[in-house]
Amino acid sequence: MMEYESLIALGVFAVICLTAASTGAKYGPDEWYRSIDKPWWIPPNWAFAPAWMLFYTLLAVAGWVAWREGGGSAANPLPAALFVPLALYVLHVITNAVWSPLFFGMHRIDYALIDSAAMWLTLVATIFAFAEVSTLATWLLVIYLGWVTFAFLLNLSVLRLNRDRLPETAPTRH
Repeated sequence: MMEYESLIALGVFAVICLTAASTGAKYGPDEWYRSIDKPWWIPPNWAFAPAWMLFYTLLAVAGWVAWREGGGSAANPLPAALFVPLALYVLHVITNAVWSPLFFGMHRIDYALIDSAAMWLTLVATIFAFAEVSTLATWLLVIYLGWVTFAFLLNLSVLRLNRDRLPETAPTRH
């Protein structure tokens, strides 16, 4: 049976990931999104919510497993061996949370692509850091990396199809 402190830690990881997911709930497909060009291979809109729910769950469980297997406890919530892995993890979650406001909120497909690249890089760094702590947590993130890679390629394709629709960043002078 799981200890009480471990359940609390799992709850903390779930709240961290749900907080990141909340930006996707606030900023979602709108009229602008429906009007832009998308690649033929994009999944239907209804598929994104369950996919992200699955991947946020994997992300939360991976963080929790790494915390447990890395020696995290109520007495020592952040052992030295976990500082870098969990800092990278939090950085990844932040880059994940920023994507929806950039893409759907600001309609900046280009900025969202930069963020998507940062999301991919921070996830790869987290995977390598977690590999020193937990095999299970590492593999959970590797599964999630497949989705993040797909999302990056999708963002890149949408950018290529809509370069002419990007808002201007600064007024042009003639």
